[in-house]
Amino acid sequence: MSDAYEKGLEVRRAVLGDSYVDAKLAEAGGFDSAFQAFVTEGAWGSVWARDTLDKRERSLVTLALLAGLGNFEELALHTRATANTGATREDILDVMLHVAVYAGVPRANHALKIVKQTLAEMEGDS
Repeated sequence: MSDAYEKGLEVRRAVLGDSYVDAKLAEAGGFDSAFQAFVTEGAWGSVWARDTLDKRERSLVTLALLAGLGNFEELALHTRATANTGATREDILDVMLHVAVYAGVPRANHALKIVKQTLAEMEGDS
């Protein structure tokens, strides 16, 4: 594996957690193993591993983009990841306000519903 893959795997685990990453890699068969390698190396090893933004900032940018683009399946995952990135509930609410202004209230409203449900689930796990 490349250095970017190894670094990406380290960052991916730090943000999403070992159990999630282990499950995704275990699910990857011949068909999508190249996709998992691409995501690990490209997104996590080349972008998330950069030191320009810290994990909290990257997490907030990711939440805003996922909500603004309507990628709601990933929104819950990255909301859960805030437990590892240092983004607070207040940070997340501010991001959703930004989404409302720049991507539309309906999109932010739906995203906020998912965020609230996910945060409630996380509190139940504590």
